Amino acid sequence: MHRRLKVDRVSVTNMRLKHLALAVRDRRRSRRFYETYFGFGDGPATEYDDGTVIIRDADGFDLAINEHHGPAPMSGFAHFGFTCADASEVNALFQRVTGDGVMVIEHCDEPGFASFKCLDPDGYVVEAYWEDYSNTPDH
Repeated sequence: MHRRLKVDRVSVTNMRLKHLALAVRDRRRSRRFYETYFGFGDGPATEYDDGTVIIRDADGFDLAINEHHGPAPMSGFAHFGFTCADASEVNALFQRVTGDGVMVIEHCDEPGFASFKCLDPDGYVVEAYWEDYSNTPDH
């Protein structure tokens, strides 16, 4: 028997996603990757007794990394992404990561949409993208 769950939605006007925690094999290598390609490193890093290091971007988004020596935890559709200002920014970053030997697993550059997905040092899928929302009814 299939049950329909009743969902009560709460209006939360100031709630924002501002934190992502990743289990990594090498904190220094992962920190360098996210600081080099994705804008983290603004402001001082915070280090905790359990080995967690939190680095921040210019918007105050926190990326927490801590060492874990198990398999890469994501596969298939699972990924996280960074928006870029325009297609040229996506393509410039694409040229930089491919030039540095970062593994790119998907690339798209078409009118109104530019994107690529690459693997971080631990196998997480990271996307950089831009989409022109000006012709969509919701924007």
